[in-house]
Amino acid sequence: MNFPKDADGDALRNLAARCDITKPMAIEFTVVVPDKCAAEAVASRVLQRGYMPSIEWDDETDEWSCSCAKRMLPTYAAIVAAQQELDELSRDIDGYSDGWGTFGN
Repeated sequence: MNFPKDADGDALRNLAARCDITKPMAIEFTVVVPDKCAAEAVASRVLQRGYMPSIEWDDETDEWSCSCAKRMLPTYAAIVAAQQELDELSRDIDGYSDGWGTFGN
């Protein structure tokens, strides 16, 4: 597979080496937010867009986040679009998309 030379492309190349990326899989995107109230707001917003949210506090980084899982085909365009969508949904509450991961299919 031919992916751009950036973090998302690198992650997709690694994923393609160990999974069948032509089939849907659960992908978890992280949205970092300033506080628990913002995490709850993001969770409510992304639920309406088909994501399964969970709110988390990270003791190591002292950050609140909302994990946003969605079953989808892991294409470069879909990954980038999802991160842009999450950025837009959380921007007004000082949130931002901070990467993604998957256990594959």
